[in-house]
Amino acid sequence: MEQNDTVNLLRECAAGSAMAVESIDEVMEKVCDAKLKEILVESREHHEKLGNEIEEALDKHHSDEKEPGAIAKSMSWIKTNVKMSLDNSDSTVADLITDGCNMGIKSLHRFLNQYPKADELSKALCGRLAQIEEKLGKDMRAYL
Repeated sequence: MEQNDTVNLLRECAAGSAMAVESIDEVMEKVCDAKLKEILVESREHHEKLGNEIEEALDKHHSDEKEPGAIAKSMSWIKTNVKMSLDNSDSTVADLITDGCNMGIKSLHRFLNQYPKADELSKALCGRLAQIEEKLGKDMRAYL
């Protein structure tokens, strides 16, 4: 059971990290403010680096990464493109990223509760991912 919880938690974290990178990539070209762009680039790098650590942990358990769900990716893409077509501003970018961070944090905590027998490494990786999301959400406040 511990093995299953560990792998499931890691797979959800891998999907969340990949979704964050894709979401940041989706809005990056629309950002005007240099500092906002810098914040997003830095957060993308943190998500990607942690995603690589999560992938290494999955490899040790002989499991593949979980890709973000097709429906979640499609809904995110639609929401981003509709909102940006209505208001192509840094404020809209910050709003979209903040929503993504909030959903990510909520999901990560739900997965921690759902997989209580996961090993300490996977729980720590999940916690670090939640911290990255919290920091990014907080950094977006100045642009809302």
